[in-house]
Amino acid sequence: MKRLLLSGVGHAFALRDVLEDVDLVVEAGRVVALVGPSGCGKTTLLHLCAGLLTLQRGRLENGFAQPAVMFQQPRLLPWKRTRGNIALGLAAAGVPRAERERRAGAIGEAVGLDALALDQFPHALSGGMQSRAALARALVLEPDLLLMDEPFAALDVGLKGQLHRLLLAHQAARGLAVLMITHDLMEAVRLADTVLVMAPEPGRIVHRFALDTPAAARGDAEVYRTTAELLQEPAVRASFGLEGADCAASSAAEGEPPRARRALSC
Repeated sequence: MKRLLLSGVGHAFALRDVLEDVDLVVEAGRVVALVGPSGCGKTTLLHLCAGLLTLQRGRLENGFAQPAVMFQQPRLLPWKRTRGNIALGLAAAGVPRAERERRAGAIGEAVGLDALALDQFPHALSGGMQSRAALARALVLEPDLLLMDEPFAALDVGLKGQLHRLLLAHQAARGLAVLMITHDLMEAVRLADTVLVMAPEPGRIVHRFALDTPAAARGDAEVYRTTAELLQEPAVRASFGLEGADCAASSAAEGEPPRARRALSC
């Protein structure tokens, strides 16, 4: 069985422990979200999974053959047009030019980039279009594991929703495994099969929550309600510094979206 396994993983920078005793499993076809406040070690953990950092403590086994990473910033090469940026990994893999341009164009169209956008340089693209290009660059490699580092954090609500739907459609069609990190609990509830909440100093998993309804079938009311319920868990509240907050989450848990939003803003 293809899976990403972490057991007892710890990591330190100089004398400061940033991760301690982290256990998690991501299986083929599943989406796991790591959610927590800034500074809890989410990005460090993702970099370990991507092989960008050397494992110091614990065990990490990656049984996937074709992982890909989508970073928080699009990181498009300014001297390449959008199509060339999307095809960058294919070029590194030795795919012939005609084939990689065809595949880059097809996936670009799938994420909502038209022919004009594909022929432009990154500086001419909006932030949303750059994020679409970064998603296309990851998906064109046909990965079996996608590692995502808060890729939608800077987007407005409407565009974020569009990219969520694109990601879920691709993930369902290909049985893609996804490990994503975010500081947005509602985004985690909307996309993931399993939500893992992290706390800082040092970074560790303090709460695990499995969602039964498939992500594509979750309506807004269920997402709001589940998020509000999670915010009533003591470990989750402590992780986000909400111990003394007076949130209106009891009404939100009954399915009222506006009050659920207020609970999240406490």
